[in-house]
Amino acid sequence: MTIQECAAAASAVKENISRVIIGRQNVLDCVLTALLAGGHVLLEDVPGTGKTVLAKSLARSVDASFSRIQFTPDLMPSDVTGLYFYNQKESRFTFRPGPVFCHLLLADEINRATPRTQSALLECMEERQVTIDGVTHPLDAPFFVIATENPIETAGTFPLPEAQLDRFFMKLSMGLPDPEEELAILNRFIHSSPLSTLSAVCSRETLLELQHSVPDVYVHPSLLQYIVDLVQETRRERAIAGGVSPRGTLALLRACQSHALISGRGYVVPEDVKFLAVPVLSHRIIPGHVSDAASDGAALIKRILERIPVPTEEVFSRKDA
Repeated sequence: MTIQECAAAASAVKENISRVIIGRQNVLDCVLTALLAGGHVLLEDVPGTGKTVLAKSLARSVDASFSRIQFTPDLMPSDVTGLYFYNQKESRFTFRPGPVFCHLLLADEINRATPRTQSALLECMEERQVTIDGVTHPLDAPFFVIATENPIETAGTFPLPEAQLDRFFMKLSMGLPDPEEELAILNRFIHSSPLSTLSAVCSRETLLELQHSVPDVYVHPSLLQYIVDLVQETRRERAIAGGVSPRGTLALLRACQSHALISGRGYVVPEDVKFLAVPVLSHRIIPGHVSDAASDGAALIKRILERIPVPTEEVFSRKDA
């Protein structure tokens, strides 16, 4: 696919989702960026902000199978991955796939499940496979996880450990609508939900082509150094107890390539890095105990962005492009 065809396909998906979701263009850009880059998204927000609707709209837009798991304290790992049961009719053990065998999985309120059940998603997210009783079952491509958690109601929850947070490509928030957006929501949903009539505008085959095109996006050496400088600064910052891992460095690189592609460019620009640094890096750092107004991850990454020099040389294209 050409750059223009890739951008057109991504734009069609975003416009289709916008028939249901009011505003939130930056969130849609980030979700599509993560999808094309092969990552997974953690949506942290209060209930009722449209997280489930977003996931369903995306699945319908790309003709993907959709599953939803409501995470609860009594949820078992086998409820996620599936299990082998004895089939009396056939006199043998048969595998019953769990809801994780889909293209787009919504892991709702993931922090309400026990760490054992949370960890059942780790192999699925990283390896795109499930191993049960020594037998490995590959997941169909594409496989994309959108997990949600409520940042306010924390009673009875099990916070995600750093190792699992690092598996998420991005951490995003839908946020609450302003008065104009909320009125638009009422007008759009007054008679029926537009989600019920949403149809696919991009095939799974096209989506896989888009994913395969991401690594071909050019990144100038000065931008590679800029990414490294940002990550290295998270390891030197006194207000950060634990900096970004190499996995986070690679995630930011791939995110920038993916965002450039959906923006219709075959090359990364500094604005891609600045736009994606917070959602890709903020959940990968461990804030320290230093008394500071900017003590949360997003604020710390923004502060680092302000003091690291942005490349000013020509980084927009190769000479042979």
